[in-house]
Amino acid sequence: MSRRCELTAKGPQVGHKVSHSNIKTKRRFLPNLCNVTFISDALGRNVRLRVSTNAIKSVDHRGGFDAFMLKAKATELSPRALDLKRAIEKKRAAAAPEKKAG
Repeated sequence: MSRRCELTAKGPQVGHKVSHSNIKTKRRFLPNLCNVTFISDALGRNVRLRVSTNAIKSVDHRGGFDAFMLKAKATELSPRALDLKRAIEKKRAAAAPEKKAG
C-alpha cells in the first residue's frame, strides 16, 4: 500500500538526519496517514479512505466531505477518490433540476 494521502496527494519526503557531529544521513519523512470513514450526504453512504490528518482538517474546514470533493483538483485525487468525485457531481446534477421544477 502506498504511503500517499488519497485526497491531498501528500507523500513521503526525503531529508537528512543530522547527528551532533553534523554527519548527514538520508531519511524519509512519512505523512501521518489514518484510515477514516467519511459520510457522504450526496451518495447516502459512508466512504472509507486513507488520508492524512491535514486532509481531515481540510474536509472539516470546507464544510464536509461532499463540499471538499467538489472543490478538490482532479490531479491531486487518487483514482478511487476521483470516482467518488464524479459520482457526487452526478448526484448533485440530478438533484438540481428537481429543486428547480418543484
